[in-house]
Amino acid sequence: MHELSIAMSMIDMATEEARKRGGVKVSALHLKFGQLSGVVKDALLFSWEVACQGTTMEGSQLVIEEIPVIVNCAVCQKERTLASINKFFCPVCAAPASEILQGKELMVTALEI
Repeated sequence: MHELSIAMSMIDMATEEARKRGGVKVSALHLKFGQLSGVVKDALLFSWEVACQGTTMEGSQLVIEEIPVIVNCAVCQKERTLASINKFFCPVCAAPASEILQGKELMVTALEI
């Protein structure tokens, strides 16, 4: 379960940032991740709770924003949001989607202190 190692890395990063700011309390960490990032949201939320236990991050929230997959359709010449990550076809013309523009991200966007 790689979500646990991701959660632990985020906790380490947030703890270090809190220390740099004089030991402030982090109440939430905001994360954006794409549907193709390989991260399972529920597993990450569970891992966050487990990994925070006994640390200065205990009681903090993990706020997740999921990013949809957007592809460039070579036929339509437009950006299209995929209806499903299981179907890499333009939802308008059904051409195969070959260029992924968005959806692989995994980034911490904010800390609430």
